[in-house]
Amino acid sequence: MKAEEKTHLKKAEDLTYNCVQCGYCLPACPTYLTMKTETQSPRGRINLVRMTAEGHITLDELSGPLDLCLGCRACEQVCPSNVQYGKMLELTKIAIHNHKKQSTSPFRRFCEDLVFKQIFTRKKVMNKLGSLLWIYQRLGIKKVAHMKPFNRLFPEKLELLDKGLTEAKPPFKRNDGRRYSSIGKRPALKVAFFTGCVMEAVFHRINLLSIRLLQKAGCEVIVVDGQTCCGALQAHAGDEETAKMVAKRNIEAFEDSGFDYIVNNAGGCGAMLKEYDRLFADDPDWSERAERFSKKTVDISVILDMLGFKPERTLSYRVTYQPSCHMTNVQKVTKEPEKLIRSIKGIEFIPLNNPNFCCGSAGIYNLIHFQESMDVLDVKMSDIKSTKADMIVTTNPGCLLQIKTGIAKEGLNDRIKAVHLVELLAEACGINH
Repeated sequence: MKAEEKTHLKKAEDLTYNCVQCGYCLPACPTYLTMKTETQSPRGRINLVRMTAEGHITLDELSGPLDLCLGCRACEQVCPSNVQYGKMLELTKIAIHNHKKQSTSPFRRFCEDLVFKQIFTRKKVMNKLGSLLWIYQRLGIKKVAHMKPFNRLFPEKLELLDKGLTEAKPPFKRNDGRRYSSIGKRPALKVAFFTGCVMEAVFHRINLLSIRLLQKAGCEVIVVDGQTCCGALQAHAGDEETAKMVAKRNIEAFEDSGFDYIVNNAGGCGAMLKEYDRLFADDPDWSERAERFSKKTVDISVILDMLGFKPERTLSYRVTYQPSCHMTNVQKVTKEPEKLIRSIKGIEFIPLNNPNFCCGSAGIYNLIHFQESMDVLDVKMSDIKSTKADMIVTTNPGCLLQIKTGIAKEGLNDRIKAVHLVELLAEACGINH
């Protein structure tokens, strides 16, 4: 084990000693409940990290249980000892990532660099991919691809996930550098809008609706040029170098512009942006800049609630709400989305029995660990079906795709619709685009 790996592992080990192995985390952990093994529980993984640091097992042996962790951080919310599980997980994954670089094949390193450094971090590339997806959807290719015998060419996981992909970015649409005035009133706030990479490419319409809602609430909205991916996927994979690179680009793009807030509409992205200060905690050149950025970062639901946003139209839906794990457990945004849903006239709101149970999306977890992800999703869909809701509201693109996958998997497309909170609020205001 190299010195850098030992350093990160030692920092992770130091965080494990607060854990008293009480087991309060077990009922909150989705992977423990679905896999039913101690190594797939928070306290089990904590113990394995400690054993690795003490030299009893290797980083290679540790990587399996750590890779299967969703990173939902629900365990932190029930821990009586305030164990910083998320920080421990992050440090350990950095050690594992650096260790694996030595044995990974050149081809795999090339593919990982291509995805994390050349695709997600390049807005032009993501937008072009979104445009290709839009063409695939609009020309009817998607419909044909899911018909027999062509659907046999799809691996099961891609077939299900593709059914959840909707509303991709139309060709030639661009938001960067644009300024949107408040509607009908003097601006109450001047906000910068964080578009994200997947949100802008795959859920472009939701971004546009978000801007319209902010305008209607009394905000002057600026889509800052030069922003990029939030870095969450890279950070969760242990690629600290790339995560810091994109974080610096975002900090530079948004600072010194007089914004009251930096607004996002994706629970996972917002969580990463809120933790930029932690990412640079040991970097004196960036720590203060990162802290200023993090303090200004806020979810759109918080801004709308702060400004007393009230939808005018009456809708007739039976609605349940699936909270984003990272919005709940990291951003600590819990009341505002539900309050906004309940503010819509005609809505019948039915809460989930276990709303804080992860849906199994977790970034790209559902691609890398498909079956484990589906096992978690099955638990979530059972809860959703018990509400007899005809609409599921989410606040994160990964959750939205995962729930749509669950609806398709259960054959419920004619009975249940999954939407982003922004889509529901926009419909309640008569905003279409």
